Amino acid sequence: MPAPTVRPLRTDSLEAAVAAMLDRIDGALKVGAPLGLGKPHRLLNALYARVAADPSRPLHLYTALSLDPPQGRSLLERRFLEPLVARLYGPDFPRLAYVEAMKRDALPAHIEVEEFYLQSGALLGSTQAQRRYASLNYTHVARIVAERGVNCIVQKVAANPDGSRLSLSSNTDLTFDLVDAVAARGAPRPLLVAEIDPQLPWLDGGAAVPADWFDIVVQPPPPYPPLFALPREPVGDAEHAIGLYASALVRDGGTLQIGIGALSDALCHALVLRHTDNARYRAVLHALDPDLPAHPAVRASGGLEPFAQGLYGCSEMINEGFRRLVQTGVLRRKVVDDDALSARLAAGAADAADLARLEQEGQFLHGAFYLGSPEFYEWLRTLDPATRRALDMRRVSAVNELYGGHELRERAQRREARFFNTCMMATALGAAVSDALEDGRVVSGVGGQYNFVAMAHALADARSVLLLRAARGHGGGRRSNIRWSYGHTTIPRHLRDVYVSEYGIADLRGQADEDCIVAMAAIAEAPAQAGLLATARRHGKLRGEFRPPARWARNTPDDLARRLAPFRRDGTLPDYPLGSDFTPVEQRLVKALGWLQAHTGDRRATLRSVLAALAAGRTGDTEALERMQLQAPRGIGERLYARLLALALRRTA
Repeated sequence: MPAPTVRPLRTDSLEAAVAAMLDRIDGALKVGAPLGLGKPHRLLNALYARVAADPSRPLHLYTALSLDPPQGRSLLERRFLEPLVARLYGPDFPRLAYVEAMKRDALPAHIEVEEFYLQSGALLGSTQAQRRYASLNYTHVARIVAERGVNCIVQKVAANPDGSRLSLSSNTDLTFDLVDAVAARGAPRPLLVAEIDPQLPWLDGGAAVPADWFDIVVQPPPPYPPLFALPREPVGDAEHAIGLYASALVRDGGTLQIGIGALSDALCHALVLRHTDNARYRAVLHALDPDLPAHPAVRASGGLEPFAQGLYGCSEMINEGFRRLVQTGVLRRKVVDDDALSARLAAGAADAADLARLEQEGQFLHGAFYLGSPEFYEWLRTLDPATRRALDMRRVSAVNELYGGHELRERAQRREARFFNTCMMATALGAAVSDALEDGRVVSGVGGQYNFVAMAHALADARSVLLLRAARGHGGGRRSNIRWSYGHTTIPRHLRDVYVSEYGIADLRGQADEDCIVAMAAIAEAPAQAGLLATARRHGKLRGEFRPPARWARNTPDDLARRLAPFRRDGTLPDYPLGSDFTPVEQRLVKALGWLQAHTGDRRATLRSVLAALAAGRTGDTEALERMQLQAPRGIGERLYARLLALALRRTA
């Protein structure tokens, strides 16, 4: 990665940096920007403002996961979110101007934004975002963006004390790969522009480069807004059950990749419980499913014992759960970037000198980007030296696949790999729906999910485990997430492996269609099972005499809640197992607002809820009503909202 031939520009002026970019690039600007946290919001906003006013300079932005703080749509959502957003992001957080424009379909004609991964659900209504979405595997992005003719890359970075080195910190995922992909095409090196953010944690190793690797380095003056935070979601009965089942599929001494969200939080909590309080862990599993230790997938691929060897983390995203796994000693199996030593370790042939070198040089966590809560960022800033050395940020080509030039080493390192990802829906024949709706609109994106599913099949002892809630909604509007078919799929049925719902584990790898259907029906919610089986029989995919076992009838939310209730009450399975960004009153409101959403999903459900609220009155949680400015409602609308919220608070107390 050669340094620039022109002396780098150092400035504290965003306007000067933008002027230099425009001066050094002829014609259209084709700008690549990292996903998530590594996106320099202030620089991009300055560039957007300048270009939007000048149609003679077209701008093409190639990026992903353009993060925007949430904004409520209803009165209740707005009143809940506004104080939370002010607390998490402060008054000066720079919302991305191009995102605000896309949400209104108001991008100027000479500005185009192409993303390969969208903030989940945020741009379903934007035709500009939906038309220019690029469906790409994460590991293919650098090659495709290079083919687009990218001529500039912008990146948020951290700086060491004297400014001589810069760290890509949160996003080593694509920048290095993209620079190399451009060089491989024989094209000129893109202009590299860094925005220093003192809030970004300094990470060395593979994330750090000399400052003059960049052509333009800008450090805008303070105030520096907080890093974008993802509030930790509450974990309910379904999520805890999914996490517990999934945790039994992890083999001691193995490798771990996980996604983000409540399901991943629940999985990490279950792994910690397995390691730190194994007796309690086994008690919860027994209440959930007394036969789980004998499940063929658990016997063949997992275990229930504490982690004597520990796990190695190799995940495109490092998140809140990995912090807890490191802190509790679950994540501690080290690997080293030496082909011969890796082979000896895998074969159990390492000697004392090898083990000493492993302890000194080895690392137990590799990632390509990170995202989390303010507490998570503070943990990264204050890592002790030994833990800091054991964590390294890498290219996505090194994390998400085996074919980056060190395949034998990576196969040895990634033994007993378990790749845990989430999906929205799955079919009875084993296909997964993770990123889009059947009408083609994109909810999020494929990202690295396909990469990890494919890698699970490429590694002899690895498993791909897709986590999903069995159903969504409430009452008459409740729908199964396990369907016979769906108009869009992300993972094809020929790559089916393991699915986990709150009702159990379905091991589909290598199974015939009939066996897949039975396994998926077994983890579906009880009311959906008959329809799945009847459709399978009608299409000749299930023998006519098959009858579901009686135990399948237990697959209901009420039965699950009954089995987990003692462990919910005593704190073994808390609502926020990895900590919370909500105040106690906000935690109560999150539950209540979730209840309201579930019970106002259609006209009939809404009418029932309104009638119940009017009959019950407005007494109850006065602190919560005050937090929502509904302690003294004005007008018919506010009085109705106050009654509905009071009802929801009582029902979820």
